[in-house]
Amino acid sequence: MSSLGRASAIIGAGTMISRVTGLLRTIVLVTVIGSVGAGAADAFAVANQLPNNVFSLISVGVLTAVIIPQIVKATADADGGNAFISKLFTLGTVALVVITGIATIASPWLVWLYAGAKGTPELVALATAFAYWCMPQILFYGLYALLGEALNARRIFGPFTWAPVVNNVVSIIGFLVIGAVFGGPLTRVSDWTPEMIAALGGTATLGILVQAAILLVFWRRTGLSLRPDFRWRGVGLGNVGKLAGWTFFMALASLVAGVVQTQILTEAAGKGASIATFQYAWLIFMLPYSIIVLSIGTPYFTQISEHAAAGRDDEVRANIARSIRTLLFFIVAAVAAVAAAAIPASRVFTNEASDAEAAALVLLGFLVCLIPLTVLFIVQRTFYAYGDTRTPFLFTLFQCVLVVISALVAQWLLAAGVIDVTAVAATIALGQSIASTIQTVVATWLLHRKIGGLRVRSWLAAIGRFAIAGIPAGLAGWGVFLLLGGPAGWTTADKLQGAVGTGIIGIAVLVVYLGILALFRAPELAVAGSLLRRFLPGR
Repeated sequence: MSSLGRASAIIGAGTMISRVTGLLRTIVLVTVIGSVGAGAADAFAVANQLPNNVFSLISVGVLTAVIIPQIVKATADADGGNAFISKLFTLGTVALVVITGIATIASPWLVWLYAGAKGTPELVALATAFAYWCMPQILFYGLYALLGEALNARRIFGPFTWAPVVNNVVSIIGFLVIGAVFGGPLTRVSDWTPEMIAALGGTATLGILVQAAILLVFWRRTGLSLRPDFRWRGVGLGNVGKLAGWTFFMALASLVAGVVQTQILTEAAGKGASIATFQYAWLIFMLPYSIIVLSIGTPYFTQISEHAAAGRDDEVRANIARSIRTLLFFIVAAVAAVAAAAIPASRVFTNEASDAEAAALVLLGFLVCLIPLTVLFIVQRTFYAYGDTRTPFLFTLFQCVLVVISALVAQWLLAAGVIDVTAVAATIALGQSIASTIQTVVATWLLHRKIGGLRVRSWLAAIGRFAIAGIPAGLAGWGVFLLLGGPAGWTTADKLQGAVGTGIIGIAVLVVYLGILALFRAPELAVAGSLLRRFLPGR
């Protein structure tokens, strides 16, 4: 537990700083290009998301589902995994270069796929121009992920988590320079010149390049000699390809669902909460998920992979139950705090106070599934630890079908006049949350059938204890928000005051939450305290 605590502390601290600087990056970006009702922001959101989508299609599932377990197994080889990892990295780099080139050439078609049917010609043209500058990110995202996951598999967790901080700093500096040189907010599509497009797209890509390059500095700690090796046969890469097949189809299903969502969101581009607002709300939603779930869950995943590879199923079951209860302790508090502070938190990502409530509705729609996704993180990665990528594909495909149906329902509600364009993004976000909740239930049932003994009752009992504390804590936080003036108060006056108000509300929620759990002597308090002490200086 001590090693897990140290690893969680390293990842948690790095993730926290990364997310905070990421929030600052987004605040500066919103100041330059706007958010709610800003056509330029929606165009950049489409273009800058494309590299992530293409990369997730080719690699994210492969890396998460395959690389860590395979590297853990390869370290048992006589050479410590040197041959396998060198061949794998060579193959991965060649594939990334080829795919990046193809995706860059195909930028006009990819943009049209996402926004062409519903977007104006001007918006599509601007998004395409941005895409040419953003597509090289695929290569750098891939190298960052390959290097980072290899470091994680060798229990070197810090660099992978801290590298995005450098990316954020580079982007912040670049965006500030763009704002100083060209002015802002540049919300209209017609505001943008080729020089401005190159400056914004180039800055975004430069940040990802630096993020990947910084990991090379820490590679010596792995004890592995990484060198080009084009002899790919006979090292077990065929097994990697076989495992990766299902994750490819899983990523493809998610991509199709995302395309449908973006096409429908485009109907609101330049009119209300649309693509950019949807992404910024997701960023706020992901803040507690990243800091809590990834920092605590990632070391558990590495340990679960080791136990699964050794056939120690009882220890896997114990790790699952322990990790989920620990994660939920923090996540329920986060749900209560973000729900109570949704409006001031959203104000941080809007240039007008009147837009904060529309953005907050999108955030609340996402927030519904934060607890289920926390459980899914551990459940899904347990399948990966056993080398099972087919089952996660099946329940992810099921979720994607539900996401598409929910997005089409939102489009139908808009056409029928039941909702207007300002509510489209919030409706789609809520539909995605419902789909993810159902997915989690199905995934847990399937894992129970596979290995049994998941101790689900202990999770539910923990959720019950945390809810008894979380609901009053959230209400107390909402009360603090109203005492501070509510939607028309000082917490929505500008971005800085929105951030300060969010912090005050969050502290109030946390105090009430911990106080109630202490009153009931919740056993998870001791585990949480042990983890938090790892963040103290000298520990």
